[in-house]
Amino acid sequence: MTLGELVKVLGGKLVQGSLQYGIDGVDAIDTASPSDLVFAEEETTVVNALRSNAGVVVVKPGAAGKNPDGKCIVEADHPRLWFALAAKLLKPVQRPAGVHGTAVVGAHVELGDDITIGPNAVLGDYVQIGSGTRIEAGAVVGAGVQIGEFSRLYPRVIVYSGTTIGNWVTIHAGAVLGCDGFGYVRDAESGAYTQFPQQGTLVIEDDVEIGANSTIDRGALNETRIGRGTKIDNLVHVGHNCQIGENVILVALTGISGSSSVGKGAVLAGQVGIGDHAHVGPGVVLGGQAGVFSGKTVTNEGLRPGTVLWGTPARPLKQVLRELAVLARLTRETRKAPEVRAPEESRS
Repeated sequence: MTLGELVKVLGGKLVQGSLQYGIDGVDAIDTASPSDLVFAEEETTVVNALRSNAGVVVVKPGAAGKNPDGKCIVEADHPRLWFALAAKLLKPVQRPAGVHGTAVVGAHVELGDDITIGPNAVLGDYVQIGSGTRIEAGAVVGAGVQIGEFSRLYPRVIVYSGTTIGNWVTIHAGAVLGCDGFGYVRDAESGAYTQFPQQGTLVIEDDVEIGANSTIDRGALNETRIGRGTKIDNLVHVGHNCQIGENVILVALTGISGSSSVGKGAVLAGQVGIGDHAHVGPGVVLGGQAGVFSGKTVTNEGLRPGTVLWGTPARPLKQVLRELAVLARLTRETRKAPEVRAPEESRS
């Protein structure tokens, strides 16, 4: 692919070099070759990038200064984003392989053009698979599941019946989608538990990515929904009836209990815990191991955008640090205070 083709699609300004320069891929600064593209945002990394073997360097406007001869320089407002988008365009496209001879395909299955169904994959009855989608080895897709175009299910993904998956969705190995939620009703007399009906649906909207070994439950009576553009890390759990908005980030080991919601653009860092029927507002950032109690609502109201909330219950990080400082001071003062003894009883 030529540099000119990338600039035409991604924008940016070529300030040195040729638009006809050929690029094979992207790489790190230390290991790049003349056919690779790198990016740099900080002053030190710009210097290192310009000294590297990379043929193309993407920097912020005016950051390159005096450039070495033979180096192509592209200026972009967000070099890291430009680099990431270029990587997607430069990534080799895998050729469709059709249906493998060991795959099991049920009755009345509809397969789009240029699909791949890998070894030992299983498609239940009435499954619909859109054009360009890849279902890899050992994946199991339940009866009636609908999967859109250009999506990819890595090996051993399990998709239960009642699930709908959109276009350009990536689901990594071992993820389980649409299983029963953890909902039970207890008999007060006997102590026995009976499962509350788990017969709802799961909808995964377009451009969602779901990490390895993550699990998302179907709705109990209604639906669980993962909004467009949301990215879910490995080992994340989303309970039944949850509503996850668009462009949300859920980092590894986060757990969201049933009937909770997360607003558009929110970020939940690693090991965040959300109780049932809780609500995280749009744009909220929860730091690692933060917690939201059941039934509570956390928003950015009255706070600067991007304020990090931390602790349990989650509150502004600066407030938590002040509280910890006060607690530490009180602890030190308590240790220094002289021991007070009760007066001895008078002898009769």
